[in-house]
Amino acid sequence: MQINFKILWVLFAIFAVAIFADPALAQAPAGGASGALERALGDVSGDGQPLSTTLQILILMGLLTILPSLILMMTSFTRIIIVLSILRHALGLQQTPPNQVLIGLSLFLSLFVMAPSIEKINEQAITPYSTDQISLTEAIDISGKVMHTFMSKQTRQSDLRLFMDLAKEEGFKSTADIPFSIMLPAFVTSELKTAFQIGFLIFLPFLIIDLVVAAVLMALGMMMLSPVIISMPFKLLLFVLVDGWALTMGSLAASFAT
Repeated sequence: MQINFKILWVLFAIFAVAIFADPALAQAPAGGASGALERALGDVSGDGQPLSTTLQILILMGLLTILPSLILMMTSFTRIIIVLSILRHALGLQQTPPNQVLIGLSLFLSLFVMAPSIEKINEQAITPYSTDQISLTEAIDISGKVMHTFMSKQTRQSDLRLFMDLAKEEGFKSTADIPFSIMLPAFVTSELKTAFQIGFLIFLPFLIIDLVVAAVLMALGMMMLSPVIISMPFKLLLFVLVDGWALTMGSLAASFAT
């Protein structure tokens, strides 16, 4: 029995496009990167001789090993997980919420943030490709442009200029002309910078509580008592009173330019 892997191929191709220097893959010659990709995958549209089911499963299992890293680097996941981790440390909680909960929250909030891009990819690339209206190269090109647009909106011009200078590239006519080899590291750098800026602002009110508690204990001569033990209930109380989780998740979602 032949298994239809069309949708899975396009989902992996969305992220595989990042390894190419030119985002406009559909305009590449037949012997270029896009042509090599199609030859490597074989004709999975059913027009010619497809790869065997066993070989397709083997390739998909191999791609699954690199998919998490690509998701981390090309979506909103990086910023969200860093901010939530900083929040946990600011509250003085080492393992609460546990890592699995933080990763789950980050993943589903990332899906929420990326929903417009995912819907656009589904409408313009996955659905037409699954019905044989467009080729694999065109589906990759469309998906790559959508991801490129999302990343360009979140990337600082200073970070783009940094990697353009490192790559010894001159100015591009538009952001869409910037290759993924420059856009991807610039995007990740911008995400890290933004995440630490948000984390700093989150840390400030809890730091003030720690300072006040430490000063009070010092004035009372209770220097042997750890301020963390006393300040933690007050920090939790403050966080609950301001509806901290809703405020944090809403602010994170709103921090992404649309």
